[in-house]
Parts: sequence; structure tokens; C-alpha cells
Amino acid sequence: MRPTVVLIGPMGSGKTTVGRVLAQAWNVTARDTDHDVEASQGRSISDIFVESGEEHFRRLERDAVRRALAEHGGVLALGGGAVLDEETRALLAGHQVVFLRVGLSDAVKRVGLATSRPLLLGNIRSRVKALLDERTPIYEAVATFSVDTDGRNPDEVADEIRRHIEENR
Repeated sequence: MRPTVVLIGPMGSGKTTVGRVLAQAWNVTARDTDHDVEASQGRSISDIFVESGEEHFRRLERDAVRRALAEHGGVLALGGGAVLDEETRALLAGHQVVFLRVGLSDAVKRVGLATSRPLLLGNIRSRVKALLDERTPIYEAVATFSVDTDGRNPDEVADEIRRHIEENR
């Protein structure tokens, strides 16, 4: 069993929301590895970062991705930083991986200023920009296809992904 599609991208790109729309359209289930980590630990990602550190969270995240890739046959959304791990990138090889590209302005609007995201402590706009600058080349290298999400609703993004995947089967 393998996912129909794996969605990657930064926070605010719409991975979870677009994943749900795609899953409904294809009549499969949606899964989010961030939710998997929270469920397995009984605490939020923010709490994991604060109490156990980012390195511990990244190990949990890598394990969650490995399990989901092996056992989930629907739409899979990965946490924004999952692709930073070399082993995770290797695990994604051979999968249909879609990068949901989002610009700085839209990402900041979607994430909001009152955020519980641990990597955004301080100036949110500058932190989002730094994360986009650092991670975009990695997302592009891992993805088999990219979709721009700026100024688009989740249905429009999901429709483009569906068309692309169905045309390239």
C-alpha cells in the first residue's frame, strides 16, 4: 500500500486542507503526519518542541512519515519541516510528491499573527521568509510536481493536483 499523493510545503501552504479536499474527491482517507505525532505523544507539536526539543520532534516526525508511507493508501500531508531530514527525503523517492508553493504574503496571512508554531517565535514575517528561503529548494528537489497556492482556494489547488495526477497515470 502506498499513498495516492504526498503533499509537502511550508506552513500556511494548505497541505492539510487540500489533502482533505483531495481525499474526499478520490473517496480515500487523508492523513497528516503532524497529527500522527501529536496523537502518539498526547501533546501538541509546540509542547514537544518546548519540552523535548526540535531534534526529538524530528525523530518522531521521521518515524511518523516512515509508518504513513508504508501503511496509508490515501492522501498524505507531511509537516513543513519533514523534508529537511535526509532519510525522509530518501523515503519519498518513487512516490507522487506535490509541493504546495506559497509566497511570503499568503503564508503570513494564513499562519496568522497569533500562532502556536514554535519555529515562528519572534518576528513572524521574517521567520516565515527565512523558512521559505531555506526550504523551497529542498521542496523543489523532492517534488514530482509543484502547484502555486497564492490567491487560490483549496478546491482550485486540489483540482489542479487531481488533473495532473490523473493525466500522468
